[in-house]
Amino acid sequence: MNFVDEARIEVCGGHGGNGCASFRREKFIPKGGPDGGDGGRGGNVWGVADRNLNTLIEYRYQRRHAAGNGAPGRGSDCYGASGTDVELPMPVGTVVHDEDTGAIIADLAGHGERALLAAGGAGGLGNLHFKSSTNRAPRQHTPGGPGQARRLRLELRVLADVGLLGAPNAGKSTLLAAVSNARPKIADYPFTTMHPHLGVVRQEAGKGFVLADLPGLIEGAAQGAGLGHRFLRHVSRTRLLLHVLDVAPIDAAVDPVAQARAIARELGKYDPALRSRPRWYVLNKMDLVPAPERAALLERMRRRLRTRAPIFAVSAATGEGCRDLMWAVQRFLEGRAATPSTRTRARTGRTAAARPASARGSP
Repeated sequence: MNFVDEARIEVCGGHGGNGCASFRREKFIPKGGPDGGDGGRGGNVWGVADRNLNTLIEYRYQRRHAAGNGAPGRGSDCYGASGTDVELPMPVGTVVHDEDTGAIIADLAGHGERALLAAGGAGGLGNLHFKSSTNRAPRQHTPGGPGQARRLRLELRVLADVGLLGAPNAGKSTLLAAVSNARPKIADYPFTTMHPHLGVVRQEAGKGFVLADLPGLIEGAAQGAGLGHRFLRHVSRTRLLLHVLDVAPIDAAVDPVAQARAIARELGKYDPALRSRPRWYVLNKMDLVPAPERAALLERMRRRLRTRAPIFAVSAATGEGCRDLMWAVQRFLEGRAATPSTRTRARTGRTAAARPASARGSP
């Protein structure tokens, strides 16, 4: 099934049933009086968060959803039945926008959360309500109210604790596959990842977190370049960003620090609050860097990035340094000191993961 993170639908609440104008007419009861009942209310349309769903693809095929109409009132004080409600199951993390006003109607962030998307119309009043001492035989009754009609835009924002950022081919998918149960597509060409992948990182019994591999970002993404801002929305819910840098690019003209700064600018353009989101740097593909050059490379990257955020050196292909990185993330999410040892010995060399994890990571 394809991953679909946006859809447009129309919802309509049911119309209320009309009130009834009726009189009680029975033998030997000459003064029966009015007995017209009210119409039933129209059904509502609800959005319900369901953790068993992970895509909005169903709403690409069925765009119109209407609740049932209320039944009209009847004589003998009989009220009409209410219209049937409609519940639309949506993935957890769905944000519902009003297409005409742009307002956010609901943010379904937890399993089982419900939101009223379109209200049903009120039922009409029967003539039973209009009798008085001066109006013994009222013939007034009111029609049912119309149901609310709306055009909605559904936007799915993946719910993950940690997001992987980086330029295309930085090794984000390889890192996700190395540390979690996810199996994203991995290839040696740009934009291999066409939609977010989620993986669960399990550290030990009762400990773990959700890691999201987000499609590669390039300069101009906030204006739609590359895969565009469609996927920037998925960054907004994460608590921590891991910015993956390719320190051994095939093309020597590619500067990973320049790419990092460009992506940081795109985050700020899309949502200024993202610039202050904790963001750590992960120097990937260290296995391709000759061992004698690794210490100098780390020091040079630290100076050029000009950041107080932690910097980790890993090799997603061989798994070196990945375990230390994941444990540092776990400590951060638990609210403990997230800074690992400043010297992590591995075949990738002596990695510096540096300073307070709560610091901003913008280069």
